[in-house]
Amino acid sequence: MSSNSAKNTTPLSKVPSSTSNLSINRFKKLQQKEILVDAIFKSIVANDTAALSKGITLIESTKKSHLEKGQQLIEMCLPYANNSVRIGITGVPGVGKSTFIEALGNLLLKKGKKVAVLAVDPSSSISHGSILGDKTRMESLVQSPNAFIRPSPSGKSLGGVAQKTRESIILCEAAGYDVIIIETVGVGQSETAVHSMVDFFLLLKLAGAGDELQGIKRGIIEMADALVINKADGDNLIPARKAKNQFRKALHLYPLAQSSWSPEVLTCSAIEGTGIADIWIMILKYLDITAKNGFFEENRIQQNKFWLLQTIEEQLKTSFYNHPKVKAVLDTQTTAVQQHKITPFAAARYLLDISKK
Repeated sequence: MSSNSAKNTTPLSKVPSSTSNLSINRFKKLQQKEILVDAIFKSIVANDTAALSKGITLIESTKKSHLEKGQQLIEMCLPYANNSVRIGITGVPGVGKSTFIEALGNLLLKKGKKVAVLAVDPSSSISHGSILGDKTRMESLVQSPNAFIRPSPSGKSLGGVAQKTRESIILCEAAGYDVIIIETVGVGQSETAVHSMVDFFLLLKLAGAGDELQGIKRGIIEMADALVINKADGDNLIPARKAKNQFRKALHLYPLAQSSWSPEVLTCSAIEGTGIADIWIMILKYLDITAKNGFFEENRIQQNKFWLLQTIEEQLKTSFYNHPKVKAVLDTQTTAVQQHKITPFAAARYLLDISKK
């Protein structure tokens, strides 16, 4: 039990004798519901997957009472972090991301690796709900004691990642997972969010799906460390090979990345398991090159800087909307803008000014 928890807990032996049994029972229930950060942390580093799930739920919580405890847990896990390979997997819906991750995960398990999958499902803009069905799609992987699959809703965050994905990575590393795979919702408004938290960024593609031109957009190519054409089997085998050659030619148009790594194009069939071993060999080759030239470490440093700046932005935004004066007049200003009584710029300036007081 942490020191903070001990200060806030009154031993039952000190409860006045006049206290009713009903009050004592309520007190016991409150004690049982209390979140003990120390206990969660110790269980996480002891490879308790239930504690890991509980810890991620804690840091994802938006309750004020959980924010400080979640931060304490992250800080306790930090010394045990930064010891894994972080891989980002992205691609359009239907490209077979879950099947591919399961195939890659099973290969890594056979090699003695512990694999954590942080799968992000898109949240509905209407109901704000998510299906979170990745555990159902990865039937064989989820059964392994050395695999951990955690689906989370993307919420309002951009880039196809959940708001607390970075923090979840820290907890998974503290739990001893060697490879952490982040499955995004797909190529969206900002793949920078995904790229800023992984060591290797893999873009899955389909042959003959009409997205070849999308695949050679400069922004995506500059971030992707590899393009993999999935579903290269059956009647789709020849189109996949043609797409591979097209993408290879397109890659020659771009300058060498800062990592000194030339993005490769491979084909695979996740459902048949072909080509998966070659992809892992390619990733190991990339890690070896970037470790020797210093890019791997420098990239981690820059990612921490990005994380810092993003956290500042999130906290400023939260502080602004929770400001009492802003909350008191926000609806009024919104209505005035909707009725064309004031411009959005003037309303924003007014709200920002009162938030400083």
